[in-house]
Amino acid sequence: MTTWRRAGAVVALAAMLAVTGCGRDGGGGGEAAAPVGEGKATGDITVWAMGTEGEKLSVLAQDFMRENPDAKVTVTPIPWDGAHDKLATAIAGKQTPDLSLIGTTWMGEFAKTGGLDPTPTDLIRKEDFFAGAWDTTVVDGTSYGVPWYVETRLFYVNSAVATRAGITAPPKTWEEFKSAVTALKTRGGAKWGVNLQPPGSAIGTWQTVMPFVWSNGGDVATDGTFTLDSPQAVEAYAYYRSFFAEGLAPKDLAQGALEPAFLKGEIGAFPSGPWHIGVLKEQGGEGKFQLWPMPGRQSATSFVGGGDLAVFKDAKNRDGAWKFVAYLSRPEVQTKWYQTTSDLPAVQQGWDDPALRGDPLLSTFGRQLEDAKSPPAIPTWEQIAAAIDGEVEKMAKAGATPEDAARAMQQRATSIGTGA
Repeated sequence: MTTWRRAGAVVALAAMLAVTGCGRDGGGGGEAAAPVGEGKATGDITVWAMGTEGEKLSVLAQDFMRENPDAKVTVTPIPWDGAHDKLATAIAGKQTPDLSLIGTTWMGEFAKTGGLDPTPTDLIRKEDFFAGAWDTTVVDGTSYGVPWYVETRLFYVNSAVATRAGITAPPKTWEEFKSAVTALKTRGGAKWGVNLQPPGSAIGTWQTVMPFVWSNGGDVATDGTFTLDSPQAVEAYAYYRSFFAEGLAPKDLAQGALEPAFLKGEIGAFPSGPWHIGVLKEQGGEGKFQLWPMPGRQSATSFVGGGDLAVFKDAKNRDGAWKFVAYLSRPEVQTKWYQTTSDLPAVQQGWDDPALRGDPLLSTFGRQLEDAKSPPAIPTWEQIAAAIDGEVEKMAKAGATPEDAARAMQQRATSIGTGA
């Protein structure tokens, strides 16, 4: 999974720092990165990792320790639920591990505390990574981590429905996409042409909305000023809203209903990440679906998320931690990690492996990663995201106008600020 909503998280972290008296004097702003010592890693290296990554990382840690016999890597699995507050408390109390997996949308918040170590340019090359993924680590011009694994969004399409609809190739433009979705319903026999994730689901709706804004030349902010009410953004909201207004997308869908409805042909298409390949195959969908890239306007930009690795300023073994991060960033190690967890490589050369390059579904995700973007790495992003979701819900379910939604988003975002 890519992003985790934590409305009010910045306020909570600020309060924690004030109470403990252990806050730092900011962070970011072109902070220089110290070099990493030469030679093999030595000493104890403590790591926190969440979810499946925390459960499986020991596989790679064992390989690393064989190459670095004087180093000992200790991985502590942390549940995603509660991970944010655990990291915030550790930073505030200067009781961090050496490094940790961090959700991409948390980077701005934690970097601003001054608790993260800048990425050493003598050890890590940003050119090795997908540009959109690398940008998730950059705060005020300084990188504070390394993309570990990535995901992006494509449209899953029921192949039988598409065949009945007479669609022989993925649509390339917004206009073609709207026509294709309409055909999935009118000629393909689907009850709904597409499910566009109305608010209320576990993943923030902004992840589905913002790609349309980006593809139309809009953005969340420009030069530190929010632009959620720009003409490009308003036009994207109107396009998104039209699928609900025209009865092409459901306004409500019960939890767990998406996959069965999709495989039955009741839903023609839906956007999601690579994890849905396995989910659909487990439910008998092998060979029953295809993938369409994001439709284009000025661009065909999708959302990029995943997980970043960050070393802390209070790390007891900074050099060892960064050397472990560099090891995890090797193309062949990224490939092994994919084979272990199905996490897609953030390093571009990791996609040269036949297991990825030769898989038509995964290779489509790889191509989309070349045009993918993340929201700005600002401390207040989770609050901004919640504000966007609330207004999208009003558009999708209550028929609010795109103009009113854009105005409300802009006002709310401006009142929240960037946390800079």
